[in-house]
Amino acid sequence: MDFDLSGRSEEWRQKLQAFFDGEVLPRHRGWLDHTAKGEPAPFMEDLQRKARAAGLWNLGLPELREDEPGTRLSNLEYAPLAEVMGRLFWAPEVFNCQAPDVPNMIALQNCATPEQKARWLQPLLEARTRSAFGMTEPDVASSDATNIATRMVRDGDDYVINGRKWFITGAAHPKCSFLIVMGVTDSDADRTRRHSCIIVPMDTPGVRLVRRLRWMGCEDHVAPIGELSFDNVRVPRANLLAAEGEGFKVAQIRLGPARIHHCMRSIGLCELLIELMMVRSSERSAFGRTLMQYDTVQRWIAESRVELEQARLLTYRCAWRLDQAGHHGAWRDVSLIKVAVPAMLQKIADRAMQVFGAMGGSDDTPIHQALAWGRLLRIGDGPDEVHLRQIFRMEPMPSWSIANSPYLSAHPS
Repeated sequence: MDFDLSGRSEEWRQKLQAFFDGEVLPRHRGWLDHTAKGEPAPFMEDLQRKARAAGLWNLGLPELREDEPGTRLSNLEYAPLAEVMGRLFWAPEVFNCQAPDVPNMIALQNCATPEQKARWLQPLLEARTRSAFGMTEPDVASSDATNIATRMVRDGDDYVINGRKWFITGAAHPKCSFLIVMGVTDSDADRTRRHSCIIVPMDTPGVRLVRRLRWMGCEDHVAPIGELSFDNVRVPRANLLAAEGEGFKVAQIRLGPARIHHCMRSIGLCELLIELMMVRSSERSAFGRTLMQYDTVQRWIAESRVELEQARLLTYRCAWRLDQAGHHGAWRDVSLIKVAVPAMLQKIADRAMQVFGAMGGSDDTPIHQALAWGRLLRIGDGPDEVHLRQIFRMEPMPSWSIANSPYLSAHPS
């Protein structure tokens, strides 16, 4: 394994960094001002046009076709670019690299018919619309996806959907025009073959946005979270994504990239948090010394650096495995980073908050949002416990026993 950036990747990283520094970062305070008023940033479409013209578009889609807009990068090539975007929560949208749209694009690339791609994928690739993925439900433990209870009953050439979904990222966005909904199509089938995924336009009768949700008091302005109800929602059978009973296949295809992209961006966010700690601790004094002169603060920053570099190596290896072996060959690595990176983000954000004091918990810094985001990632896209269970299951059992182990000293029988 060689984790040095390829010349191509470094070239694109430098290009993205220059665009980020020159076009995106100077508009950050303006973005904050507009979102605080509940308004969309008026400069977003202009930034997207500039990014697309610069070739900085759809960077997280390795399987782009020649006729699809964007720059085809491998997962490993994309990783350092995602770090740059991760420094601002809203930056990925400038480059059409935001969740949940990128994972949905990947699901559509792999599972949609040509007609579905033309109607639903192409507008996403061009940022003409937004989307969501409806899986999590309020009345069941969605960490076990076989619990998903929304019903999708075949009726002639249609499916009729009844159920409720919540904490659906992007569902409350005003530009969200469709959802990929997971529900039960055959309750008598094997537990992993009961579910299917179907494309549901948001304006279908019976689809209702019940409320907009916040997480730990934080609003997701890029992909607002929604709770949805489905009351006798009728959609054509032609909207079925993949075959009936293949809902888990669709979900897993999109979840692998979703998880690794979250981790890539989180590493960039942690780099920002360490920089914030360095600057704050050098500028603030307490009891006759700057904060940076205290051993405790030095240790916090050093430990953060150690944890960040470990997480980056794990994430780069996962990206490399994803490129080499595909989704199925990288499941263990995806689970490893999905546990390690959010925990790291929480720790570093907590230290940064301590260094900043009261300011760290205010809207003046991104620290409290980073802390909330790290906590959310420990639940979203599979909670820690599910990934740890998967990691344990893939741990090989040694061929020796305690009684005959060559590593232990002999003991009386």
